Amino acid sequence: MKKLSLAAVAFATVLPALVQAQNIAVVNGKTVPKARFEALIGQIVKQGQPRTPDLERQVKDELVLREIFQQEAKRQHLDATNDYKIKTEIQNQNILINEMFSQFSKDHPVTDAEVKAEYDKLKAQAGGKEYRARHILVEKEEEAQSIITQLKGGADFAELAKKLSKDPGSAPNGGDLDWAPSGNYVPEFGQAITQLEKGKSTDKPIKTQFGWHVIRLDDVRDVQFPPLDEVKAQLQQRLQQQKLAKFRDELKTKARTDYTFTTDKVGS
Repeated sequence: MKKLSLAAVAFATVLPALVQAQNIAVVNGKTVPKARFEALIGQIVKQGQPRTPDLERQVKDELVLREIFQQEAKRQHLDATNDYKIKTEIQNQNILINEMFSQFSKDHPVTDAEVKAEYDKLKAQAGGKEYRARHILVEKEEEAQSIITQLKGGADFAELAKKLSKDPGSAPNGGDLDWAPSGNYVPEFGQAITQLEKGKSTDKPIKTQFGWHVIRLDDVRDVQFPPLDEVKAQLQQRLQQQKLAKFRDELKTKARTDYTFTTDKVGS
């Protein structure tokens, strides 16, 4: 009996320390578990904020306050209202769905081989030339023809663009449009660029939906595609999104429902 009493005393002494180790606080007799604290601070750290003593204290303060407020809300029986139950159901549904998609991503990661294949495909699609062009945009054909005459007389293209071009984006830069594939422009403009020799201007005005253009080709080069390392993270994200979209579509297709979707897009 004596040994049992000593053991009981020892357990009673250790128990508060065990409880304290498993919880961050006790509010009106109810514990605030440490696991809840670790889960919340883990979410914050994942977003890029460093774990510091100050952050830990702020999170603990917040969790204890939430427990106080929650107990008062329950005392008022607000957790028994239909509005609360519906909101809780929707929130729980969102959490569960996000967990499912998160687990899918873990089970179906994007491989380096998939990234390389996507990179090679996009690089091939971007093949060809890109052009560094300038233009002067005006409203009337006669204005464009007058500019061409001035250029043939030795006028500076960039200076004329600054003075006369109606394109607010390029005029301050002497009409410079920077590097771009011909396909980035409306067909008439793109075709005119590809037919120009480097350093030459169009010898007749080019008509597009925007007005009349005089175009100069400053340079041409092979399309510059970024190295794989620079775009690897973007490609991984792109491919992961594609996998998730396919998974969502498969679930939608397999589901037996009397509902008719109004769009093919499926929300996550």
